[in-house]
Amino acid sequence: MTGVALVTGGGGFIGSHLARLLHERGLKVRVLDIAGAPELPDGVEIRKGSILDAAALASALEGVECLYHLAANPDLWAARPQSFLELNYHGTLAVLEAARTARTPRVVYTSTESILKGVRRTNGSVIDEDSAPARLEDMPGPYCRSKFLAERAAFAAAASGMPIVIVNPTMPVGPGDRHLTPPSRMLLDYLNGRAPAYLDWECNLVDARDAALGHILAAERGQTGENYILGGHNLRFSALLAELERLTGLAMPKRRVPYALAYLSAVLSETIAWATKRRPVAPLTGVRLAGSPMIFDHRKASAELGFEPRPIAETLRDAIADFARRNLLTRPVASNKSI
Repeated sequence: MTGVALVTGGGGFIGSHLARLLHERGLKVRVLDIAGAPELPDGVEIRKGSILDAAALASALEGVECLYHLAANPDLWAARPQSFLELNYHGTLAVLEAARTARTPRVVYTSTESILKGVRRTNGSVIDEDSAPARLEDMPGPYCRSKFLAERAAFAAAASGMPIVIVNPTMPVGPGDRHLTPPSRMLLDYLNGRAPAYLDWECNLVDARDAALGHILAAERGQTGENYILGGHNLRFSALLAELERLTGLAMPKRRVPYALAYLSAVLSETIAWATKRRPVAPLTGVRLAGSPMIFDHRKASAELGFEPRPIAETLRDAIADFARRNLLTRPVASNKSI
C-alpha cells in the first residue's frame, strides 16, 4: 500500500490499536476522531473532527487507499438516545457516500456481534455468518438498532459496487481502552468489588489487539460484500470471574442472580439514569442481550483471513496490568500474581 490508511475513530479502543499496527507496518496513517488520539505514536497524522462534518470527512479521504470506518458511539446507553442514530447510522451513511465520491479503493466497516443475535433466544446454538439474520425488531436498544441499520447500509453499498468488507468484533477487552467501553467498565466493576453478584450468561470476548489485526486481514484478504466475525473465546461469566480471581487473588462474587432480577434491576438503574443523566450501572440493552447465550464462531475469519485470537488469560492479564498502571484499581492485587 502506497497511499494513506484512514482510521475513523482512531482514538478509540480498537481504532487506536489498529492505527498503531498500521503505523508499525510502515504505512502512512491518518486518524479522524472527534476526541483526538493523544496516545498514538509520532508519525500518525491526527485530525480532530467528526464524521458528520462533510468538509472534514472529504478532506480526510484525500489520497486514501484504504478506509477503516470505526467511528461510533460504542456505549449501551446515552442520555439522548437519538445520538446513536445520528452518529452510528447517519454518520456511516455520510462516510460511505464520501468514500464513494472519493472512489476509495478499499473500505472496511466495523459492525458488532450483538446485532447478529439481538434478543433472539438461541438455545445455546453457535452463531456464525450464515445464521438466520436478525431483524430490526430483534434489536434490544438504540445502540443495536443504529448499528443494525448501519450494517445494512454497508451491505447495500457493497451490492452497488463499493469495495467494502464488514467485520463483526465480539466484546473487546484488553489493554489500551482509554475511554472505558462497556466491557472494560464491566471488568473494573468486578475487580473493584462494586458488583456483589452476577448474571451467569455465555459471552464471547476478543482481545482488542486481535480485533485490530483482524481489520487489516479483512482489508488484505476479505471478499467484497462479505462479513467476518472477529471472535475470541466463548465462556460462561462464572468462568470469566474465576479467571479474574486466579490472576489477581481478588475475591469475585459467588452469588448468582436470576435473569428476571437482573432485568428489574436494569429497569430501575435506567430509570434513575434518566432522572440524573448519569450512566446506569446496568444498561437495559446489555441485560437484554445477556438473556440468551452470545456464542459465536469465528472459523470463517480464521479460514479466509488467517485470524487467530490469543489466549484469554493473556488478554485479561494485560488488561489488569493496564488498569493498574492507570490507577483504576481500588483493591490491591496480590503481590505474588504475575500481572
